Amino acid sequence: MPIRRLPPETVNRIAAGEVVERPASAIKELVENALDAGATRVEIQADGGGLTRILIADDGHGMAADQLALAIERHATSKLEPDDAGDVDLLRIHTLGFRGEALPSIGSVARLTITSRPKDGGDAHQITVEGGDQRPVAPAGFPGPHGARVEVRDLFYATPARLKFMKSERSEAMAISEEIKRQAMAHETVAFTLDLDGKTTLRLPAEHPGDQGRLKRLAALLGRDFEANALLIDQERDNVRLSGYAGLPTYSRGNAAHQYLFVNGRPVKDRLLQGALRGAYADFLARDRHPAAVLFLDIDPLYVDVNVHPAKAEVRFRDPALVRGLIVGALRHALAAAGHRASTTVAADALAGFRPHTDLGSGYSPSAPSAQGWSGWQGWAAPATATAQVIPGLNERSARVEAPPDFAPAPMPTGEVFDPLDYPLGAARAQLHGTYIVAQTRDGLVVVDQHAAHERLVYERMKTQMAEGAVTRQTLLTPEVVELDPSEAERVAARTDELAELGLIVEPFGAGAVLVRETPALLGDTDVQGLIRDIADDLAEHGAALSLKERMAEVCGTMACHGSVRAGRVLSAPEMNALLRQMEATPHSGQCNHGRPTYVELKLADLERLFGRR
Repeated sequence: MPIRRLPPETVNRIAAGEVVERPASAIKELVENALDAGATRVEIQADGGGLTRILIADDGHGMAADQLALAIERHATSKLEPDDAGDVDLLRIHTLGFRGEALPSIGSVARLTITSRPKDGGDAHQITVEGGDQRPVAPAGFPGPHGARVEVRDLFYATPARLKFMKSERSEAMAISEEIKRQAMAHETVAFTLDLDGKTTLRLPAEHPGDQGRLKRLAALLGRDFEANALLIDQERDNVRLSGYAGLPTYSRGNAAHQYLFVNGRPVKDRLLQGALRGAYADFLARDRHPAAVLFLDIDPLYVDVNVHPAKAEVRFRDPALVRGLIVGALRHALAAAGHRASTTVAADALAGFRPHTDLGSGYSPSAPSAQGWSGWQGWAAPATATAQVIPGLNERSARVEAPPDFAPAPMPTGEVFDPLDYPLGAARAQLHGTYIVAQTRDGLVVVDQHAAHERLVYERMKTQMAEGAVTRQTLLTPEVVELDPSEAERVAARTDELAELGLIVEPFGAGAVLVRETPALLGDTDVQGLIRDIADDLAEHGAALSLKERMAEVCGTMACHGSVRAGRVLSAPEMNALLRQMEATPHSGQCNHGRPTYVELKLADLERLFGRR
């Protein structure tokens, strides 16, 4: 068949399919145009899931009449300027948009109307495009002093086949809402309003620039629980800055939907960034749990390529190792600084499990001992009565002294009388069911899972020992050859030094294979073939050998589990207090190795509300 030139209308519609995949992507492009125009207020309206009508109104600098016709031409933009030689540098992108494709793409598949009034004075004008057919520029009314209003009707009417692949109006509306949330997170100083089918679903006032304004905006979008359980992230390395907020491990979610990543203010979905986030929390969460985080990466545009895809949702970094190391290091630093802190939702969940009882039933006896007769260590101090005798164990001690485990009591401060109630986790008062330690604080009480808490303490001590010295290795009786794809083998061979630090000695073995001579002793009799293939997959997807690190962490966790105080072990008062003091001094002790809380704290105000005192 002979080669033919496609008609311009067909070319535009093909290109539109890359930029405008659904109503949410059209809105994304239009909102980014408004932000690039310096808008401080952006209003979005969408009807019928955005397929019937879309309206974006902003108070940016607007466009003059002679600019409207250029705005709907392909690859016409105000965001790139040529140098003295007439060349345009695509590596120094300082705006959200730059390709000049959004407006002509939308105009080729829908009915597009742009009305604008320039900020430097002049009348308002509008231009209309229907399925690629352009109408002349004409004067028009405009409600504000300056800005632009972009209205899109009957999206994809010119490409009926695309309409068949759209989801329900509800699904498209949810995608629009999610897109606006992402834009609002990245630009807290801009006010956003979203109306869906005539109903206001989002109204966000402009916030002050800085961490506090950003956190207030995130709280409005993600909820007050995120605000209460978010850790501030602010680290810089080699002129690359990472900022934002990350949730405590105990504030984890069942999927990755609450992970928002931005590069130079642009929402992105990047496997490198997601892998780094996963790696930072690898020690604290089970595989089926995901952290909540909103992270902003600010980097010189010269070191990141945003021109990977027309949708601009993917990026490529010139130095991915630097970016990954910054993310992992910053997150782990913040998690370490959190100490033994657990999420506030733990206490809320505990309180939700309480049920008030007003009827004690026929077994209730008014002659039962009063609370005044209770001693934290000695049991009931009241003499053994007939009532006490029919209640088994009523006079038994709540804890008895046994041989101490492998933790020692922390030394008390000298030179002054120190009240144990002033410690963050308070003073141990009792042990329940041989598993839970009840401690009293100055303003409430704490319930500790002794096994989970000590498991974290042992695990952190093992990690420290691994970091201070070389990992013990075991030599294979017969070196094992693992056959891989040539590119996979090359990636594994390129990381031999990193793998050696983890106790895995690997050598290249021709094209498409590696030779394994030694493995970490912690892994015992491991599946070498499966381990190397998992590492190769991790290197391809995340650029790091997460599988080996996770397996090492899993073995450490298993060893810590077996080496910690078991549930059912009765502890003495000094032993319980020693465990509490070590928790306060150990990072990450607020959650076990799987991200579950090790303690629940209830404030006195919570208890008073529970019993109707408030």
